[in-house]
Order: sequence, then structure tokens, then C-alpha cells
Amino acid sequence: MTERRSGNRLAALDGLRLLAALMVVFYHYVALARPWSHPTDTIFPTAHKVAQYGWLGVEVFFLVSGFVICMSVWDRTVGEFAVSRLSRLFPAYWAGILLTAVVVKTWPEITSLRGWDTVITNLTMLQGGNNTPNTDPVYWTLFAELKFYLIMTVVMLFGVTYRNCLILCGVWTTAAALAPVLKTPLITAFAMPQYAPFFIAGIAFYLMRRHRPNAILWTIVILQLLLAQRYIDSRLATNLGKAAVNTLPTWPARLLIIAAFALLGAIALGVCDRIQWKWLTTAGALTYPLYLIHMSIGMTLIHHYRNTIPAPALVASVTALMLATAWLIHHLIERPLGKWLRTTLQRGLGDVRQHVTPRRRHARPATPTTPTPTTAPQTPQHDQPTPHTPTFEPV
Repeated sequence: MTERRSGNRLAALDGLRLLAALMVVFYHYVALARPWSHPTDTIFPTAHKVAQYGWLGVEVFFLVSGFVICMSVWDRTVGEFAVSRLSRLFPAYWAGILLTAVVVKTWPEITSLRGWDTVITNLTMLQGGNNTPNTDPVYWTLFAELKFYLIMTVVMLFGVTYRNCLILCGVWTTAAALAPVLKTPLITAFAMPQYAPFFIAGIAFYLMRRHRPNAILWTIVILQLLLAQRYIDSRLATNLGKAAVNTLPTWPARLLIIAAFALLGAIALGVCDRIQWKWLTTAGALTYPLYLIHMSIGMTLIHHYRNTIPAPALVASVTALMLATAWLIHHLIERPLGKWLRTTLQRGLGDVRQHVTPRRRHARPATPTTPTPTTAPQTPQHDQPTPHTPTFEPV
């Protein structure tokens, strides 16, 4: 299937990522009492009701990630995929950690720095696996992403094909559905029951775009949409407290999840291919650094100026400042450091290949044979990889 693209990215997908990032920012700045030192329902009587569901931006990120990571692993080796992810994720992440640590250390109003040893461990992005506190609370999602990358790496070892991706969807769905009953820590940790439906649905949507929609893929998507409803109450409790489960309606969350599935489905089916606004590509590139820096730094600024600047103006100003800072990180750190890191890692990957490639033995002279006519090329099947160059490198 030939994909129509805006430049070398799907602009609509960038727009969906931007929407998800702004949802999370809106939730942290408007719904939470922490930066304001008291509940925000009196500060933002109307906006507060909407912002309470902004945490669903994380689920949208996972849905998009399933789509784009499936795209990224196609026709790549494990080494190439690792290089692309490391060079994409770490430059902005390192900048975000250091900037957040400096701000929190200088103005410990919302949170405090637990020690530079914690910051150093955070630089690995593996703190979620050894119970080290995150320098910024939003970093918990990055460890979930890393586990997803590891799952996709296993698929790459067997070969990224239509058939193997379907097997992954089936096995992962089963593991995620049974994990709460099995209560096996390892299965629960990697099955990620709360978030698996979004990753899996994203994979199925990409298979629709790469190949074509069919009954199997639609069944997978609908099944994941239904399974995603199972954990809405627990996610409400995690983000807004246990009381929210009894006081807040869940239908807005369900409606937002359906809308996210519908939007990604439209992208997968090519409905949004005509959207070619260049500003979306630029904005999409800012979503990752914006996500990394907005919470602790932004909430600290809100808390510091909450009594001197009107609340709506303060939220708008801090959001604009975070977007500008994200732009600076992207242009001054993420792009140049990412390019250098990618080049360095590719060179190292080439050295590894050179050393592990076995030496050829001297071949014996072949016995002359009568050439046989070659057969006509076969039409590629779903379980055979087809030529395709990944063109999207999102979070």
C-alpha cells in the first residue's frame, strides 16, 4: 500500500500528538490543586470540569505510539531500531532532567530534589525498574514506552511481518486480560493491562494503513476499545483520588477514548491525508520536550506567581513559556545532539557488524550446471515483509 504523506511525516498524526500533550498540560495546570494550594473548582469553575479528564492524553500518546513504533520497526534491524530510539529520546530527556532538577533545587515550592544520585539514575531512563523516584512525575510513562520497545524488539527477532504482528496482538491481549487473575509480577509488568489496549490498537491501525482494513484488524481494534473501558475507574482514582470514582461521571472519559480511536482510525484509512499544514509538523516536534518539562517547572511557576498574576493569564503565560522552552530544547539540543548521537551509534553499530561477520571460507570451484530459467516474481503475501521505509519518528 502506498502512503500519501506531508513531506516525510503524517501531519494529522502530529496534530493528534499535540492535542494529547496539551490535554496533559491542561490537566496539570487547571485540574490539580497542588500548584494553587487549594482546589481549582473555584478558580476555574467551567474549565476545571473539562481539565479533570486531561490525564487521558497519556492514553492517546500510547495509542499513537503503537501506530508509529510498528511503522518504525518495519524493515529495520534491532540495531537500527535501537539507534533510532536512543538518538530520538535521550537528548531532549537529558535536557529536561537537568533543567527540571535545577528549577526544583532552586525553588523547592512544589516538590524537592531527593538528591543528585536520583538525578544521575534518572539519566538512564531505567529508574522505573529499580524503584528510584522520577525527577519529574511524568517520566513514569517513558518506562512504559521502553517496555513496549522491548516487546517490539522480540517481534523483530522473529521478523516483522503482518502475521507476526497479528500474533503479537493476540498473545499480548491474552496476557493483559489474564494478568490481574494470574497475579504474576513479571507478566503484569510487561503485559501492562491498563495501557495494552492502546498500544495494541495502535499496531492494528498501522496494519490497516500498511496493508488494508479487514475483519480481523477491526475485531482487534473493537476488542481493545472494549478492554480499555475496564480501567477507567482505576485511572480516575490514580489521577484525581478515590473519591472521584463516586463523584465524577465516567462517560466523558469513555467518549474521549472513543474519539481518540476514531481519529487514529481516520488517519489509518487515509481520511486525513489531505491535511498538510506544515505548522503541525513543527508543533508535533515540540510535544516530546514540552511533555518532559511542563509539569514540575510549570507548576512551580504557577505556585510562585499564583497571588500576583490572574489565574487565566498565569496559565496561558506558563503554557506559552513551556512551548517556547520546548522549541529551544528541540532546536538547540535535541536536533544537533540527536544527529551526533545517531551518527556515533551508527558508526559503532557498523564496527560491531564488521567484527561479528564471519570470514568467508575459500569456496570450491562449482560444478558447471545448465542455467535454469528464473521463475516469475511472486506477489508478496501478508506474512512476508514488503519494501517500506519508516518515515515517522515520534515519541
